[in-house]
Formats: sequence, C-alpha cells, structure tokens
Amino acid sequence: MADRVLTLFVVVRDPLVQAALAALPNLAIHQQDVPHDADGRALVERLAELQPHLIVVELDGAAAWLSQTRSDPATRRLPTLVLGSSQAAVARAAELRIPLYAPEVFLKDAAAIINLHARAAADAQALQAQCAEPLPPLVLRGLEEFNRSAYYECHETLEEAWMAERRPIRDLYRAILQISVAYYHILRGNYSGAHKMFLRAAQWLAPLPDRCMGIDVAALRADVLAARLHLQALGAENIAQFDRSLLKPIRYGGAAQ
Repeated sequence: MADRVLTLFVVVRDPLVQAALAALPNLAIHQQDVPHDADGRALVERLAELQPHLIVVELDGAAAWLSQTRSDPATRRLPTLVLGSSQAAVARAAELRIPLYAPEVFLKDAAAIINLHARAAADAQALQAQCAEPLPPLVLRGLEEFNRSAYYECHETLEEAWMAERRPIRDLYRAILQISVAYYHILRGNYSGAHKMFLRAAQWLAPLPDRCMGIDVAALRADVLAARLHLQALGAENIAQFDRSLLKPIRYGGAAQ
C-alpha cells in the first residue's frame, strides 16, 4: 500500500474478510454494521464527511441504500466494490455498475484489489505544483465577491474559471463555488439547498493541501464545518436564526509555500 494511508468504509460481516483487512498495513478501516434497509440519506451524509478512498460492501442482500449513495452527487464518485457470489449479488452489482469479487478471490489478493480500486492520488503531485501558482485574475475576482458576501456572483465567476481550467486545480474552484452556493441558500432560508451543497463541496475540499494558491484551505475547511454543524443543529424550521458571523471570509494572500 506504499506509505499513504487509505481510508476504507467497510460493511462486511464475514470474519475472514474482516481479519484480512485488519492485517493489511496503512489502512484506516471504518467497519460499519449497516442494515440493508438503512436510511440512504444518512449514509450519504456520513460518507460525504468521511470521504473514504474506497467503500467495501459484502452484498449478502439487496443493500437498498447503495442505490442512493451511488446516485447522490455528494457520494457517487466514491469508489465502491462489493463482495458476493450469489446470482442475486451478481445481478445487483451489474445493476449498480459496481465491481464484484467473490470473497475467496478477494481474500487471495486483498491488497492489490484495494489499490486497484481505491481513489488514487495520481494527481496529488500535479496539484501540489499548481497550488504554488498565483491566483488567476478571474479566481481572485471570485474570492473578492465571496468575501463581500456576493455569493451568487462568486458562483458565476468561479464557474467560469472552473469550466476554463482542465487541470486538477479546478477542484479548488469548484469547492469554493459550491460553498458560495451553500452560503447563498442560507441567506435565502433554503435549508435543503444549503445542506446539499455543503455535502457536495466536501469531496473537492478533502484532497486539497492545507494551503493552495495562497488560500488558507485548512481554515476554510474548519469554517465550512462550523457553518454546516450550526445549520444542522438549527434544522430547517430555525434557519432564520442562523448566526451569519459563521459565514466567514476566505483567507488568502500570496502563493503557497
């Protein structure tokens, strides 16, 4: 597994598979007991927060929740593989377009299979180099709009920058534009819209270095988390009481060191 630690979200009851995973180095395993009829919305939120490199599911039933995690914009890009050998498992994996392994096959070469399917850090080196670049003028304009609470305008500006950029750094722009939409929804009293955008933004923030293009990404993550937790604590019925001081400006200045 090289030196990087992979985070796995594991829904497996087979003790042999559990033991095999526990024996592998450089894995942070989040073993879960998820009923087949579990609330898919709650799992989407959990997975969006965790941002695992790989989801491993023992498909000994329909696992209805998988349909939602595989279709929701906040989690559908998370790599998933399933374990099973029954005809029902084969059919379900084909329906969801998820790689399927018989448990005995997985046990023979678990490390290689995990590395094959886990979310790769292939762009990490390129992203680090791009994060050392100065802010493009269009992105700088978007940040200025964000920091004066012109969230709709920020979204429009950064969407233009995101569409024009094809390199991995575009995910930085996408993260901020989705956060700006979340904040816009909060100001308009739209709980559902804000909550959805917070969850979607998490997947783009997670891989970024703590400082990128001079932006304090670590502080941004903390600010966004505080805003989201406050929103959730209030609930839709009390969104008018949202503490707007939690909609903090983005800190930036100079190129990343």
